[in-house]
Amino acid sequence: MTDAPSPSSARQAEASTQSPHAIDTPALEGWLAAHLPGFQGPLQVEKFAGGQSNPTYRLITPSRSYVMRAKPGPVAKLLPSAHAIEREFRVMSGLAGTDVPVARMHVLCEDESVIGRAFYVMEHVDGRVLWDQSLPGMTPAQRRAHYLEMNRVLAALHQVDFHAAGLGDYGKPGNYFERQIGRWSKQYLASITQPIPEMDRLIEWLPAHIPAMARDEAMVSIVHGDYRLDNLMFHPSEPRVLAVLDWELSTLGHPLADFSYHCMSWHIPPGMFRGIAGLDIAALGIPSEQEYIAWYCERTGFASPQALMADWNFYLAYNMFRLAAILQGIAKRVEDGTASSAQARQSAAGARPMAELAWSFAQRA
Repeated sequence: MTDAPSPSSARQAEASTQSPHAIDTPALEGWLAAHLPGFQGPLQVEKFAGGQSNPTYRLITPSRSYVMRAKPGPVAKLLPSAHAIEREFRVMSGLAGTDVPVARMHVLCEDESVIGRAFYVMEHVDGRVLWDQSLPGMTPAQRRAHYLEMNRVLAALHQVDFHAAGLGDYGKPGNYFERQIGRWSKQYLASITQPIPEMDRLIEWLPAHIPAMARDEAMVSIVHGDYRLDNLMFHPSEPRVLAVLDWELSTLGHPLADFSYHCMSWHIPPGMFRGIAGLDIAALGIPSEQEYIAWYCERTGFASPQALMADWNFYLAYNMFRLAAILQGIAKRVEDGTASSAQARQSAAGARPMAELAWSFAQRA
């Protein structure tokens, strides 16, 4: 999950023969010929760089390209509830036609006998994935426009009528923060490679300090779960999001959990996890966190900026704890030999400093 150069049109492809993520191309081609209308081979498969959990592939045919998301290879030891590509397919299908830009879904295959793991195929969207939060090479006005667009899309997601989208049962109602803290505590404990004392402290501290607004069961929306710059596909030349990517962690939940996760960038150093802390954001044209929060509050009407900021240290501590648990999961996959990208080892090393940063915010709350 460390920064990587951004390709001009999409995530940089790499050879598909890497184990354990190699694909049985003839088997895949045969299945697609039978199940995907308009599909015609021969098929070429390339694995995209990036993507720590569910490997992603470009499927190339003489007439068009597609994108495939799959669970990790058959040798992978999957954590409970992880790698839920069936849910990704469902939420993006449901969001089609809303104000949230998503790629068009084509087909879902849950029969693991085809290529050894479940997968789905969606349209290939041409655009830019921007990996560096400081947006090098842009003018201040361009940076501001890209941040405004990120804010607009997330606010749009949190205002989707999920019942109308057919997603009324996409998550459990109520107690979102309690359930998430419990989930990521278990995920962390299931993937420990070396003990991290701050994680133990956070596992005890977080459930006891959930603020009133975070307990408001009326505040429910679709949450992405990993909404950040490099999970967005931007138009090739405009500050416009064409598709929100990587919906693996999405569910029905508390919108402020999703938004505060997105705002961690302002508090994380650039070398740690794609953060912008310590940069001269005013000179860069990047909005301050306070301004960014005000935009979101104005667009959604969920809370005033002042009310949201009153418990902001809790939200940051919670999200950094959650991210540390995710990074620890990557560390476990590195240890098991199933991590799906070349950057995984560097990402795994971030679990401990992220936990330490989370605990520092907990102490300020």
